[in-house]
Amino acid sequence: MLTSKLIHPEIMAALAYCGHGSKVLIADGNYPLAEKTGNAKKVYLGLVSGVPTVTEVLKAIHSVVEIEKAEVMVPGDGSTPEIFAEFKEELGLELSGVGRFEFYDLAGEPDVVLAISTGEKRVFSNILLTIGCA
Repeated sequence: MLTSKLIHPEIMAALAYCGHGSKVLIADGNYPLAEKTGNAKKVYLGLVSGVPTVTEVLKAIHSVVEIEKAEVMVPGDGSTPEIFAEFKEELGLELSGVGRFEFYDLAGEPDVVLAISTGEKRVFSNILLTIGCA
């Protein structure tokens, strides 16, 4: 029986295949996961609108892997989504911001091993994590 916070079998299996530099996408419920994540393992967690949130999934993943970098999709109007503060608080890292279409390109690259869709409804709540060393 698993005793860690993260108990989802598909996510645990995909993370077991990650190495240093592998990437994991956690996306909001608006993200076009099927079209924009290449060959990554896709896991759809959205249960109802708003559940689970990207932050909840981030905390569960961070409980089992080290994260060395986090990239976020920034709005074109220069605003900062409120969820970015939640990301920084959980990770203790500065976030690397990229534009929407650049983010889509990054999330479709071969080093993205896992892509998770959540029920998150806040826009621009997507985060691309780079796995660090244990």
